[in-house]
Amino acid sequence: MTLNSIAAQIRYTLCDVSSQTKTPHLGSCLSCVDILTVLYWRTMHITPSDPDNPERDYFLLGKGHAASALYTTLAYRDYFSPAALYEHGQTDSQFEEHPGIHAPAGVETVSGSLGHALSLATGMALSTRLKGAKNRFYVLIGDGELNEGTVWEAAMFAAGKRLSNLVAIVDFNKLQGTGESTEIMHLEPLEEKWRAFGWHTIRVDGHDLNALEQALEAAKPIQQPVCIVADTVKGKGVSFMENDNNWHYRIPTAEEVAEAKQELGVL
Repeated sequence: MTLNSIAAQIRYTLCDVSSQTKTPHLGSCLSCVDILTVLYWRTMHITPSDPDNPERDYFLLGKGHAASALYTTLAYRDYFSPAALYEHGQTDSQFEEHPGIHAPAGVETVSGSLGHALSLATGMALSTRLKGAKNRFYVLIGDGELNEGTVWEAAMFAAGKRLSNLVAIVDFNKLQGTGESTEIMHLEPLEEKWRAFGWHTIRVDGHDLNALEQALEAAKPIQQPVCIVADTVKGKGVSFMENDNNWHYRIPTAEEVAEAKQELGVL
């Protein structure tokens, strides 16, 4: 399968799972699918059959409300069966609406409260370097998550320690639960902010798979932490969901899932 077809399948499954399990945050999940697809099929050194391999690269989900996007990516990357996704959000399921302590194989950290994943990754990246290991750490941060001060404390720490094995990716879809992220907090100029904190910064179209792959590869030899600001669209891939913030919480009907499937070209 091509990366485009993988991303389309993940998007359709997200819509179907949301509809059948009545779990929200679909718009936030759809905006980061292309980022996850490139990370898991091109960039990261992983072994799905051995998810705890000590030489693996790590992915930490900051925007924990997009857990379904991570679960679905892991399922199609053969960490577990896609059929298990339909347990999402159900009583005693390991597929919680935010990743918890009983999360499935491949999920590296609990992420309910926003703002913690980058701090965790900085500590893990520093520990790895002190041990002389080669693991790399990738953190997906929501633009609304940038409201949290812990993100910027971690950014200063990472730059101070020159953690060249750390990459932060901002899913900059311009919307959060209560409105436009750039109006709720003064985020722009976002590249310059990360650069001022001591990070090498790259800005890309977060739905251009080739551009994402090139940016992530370009980050590997850089001898300082890297932030990739990925301009994305909330609800990407389904025309009636795109840039509609109601899909932060709305659940699609069966008819809407069928329409999404047709738009995505999934068989």
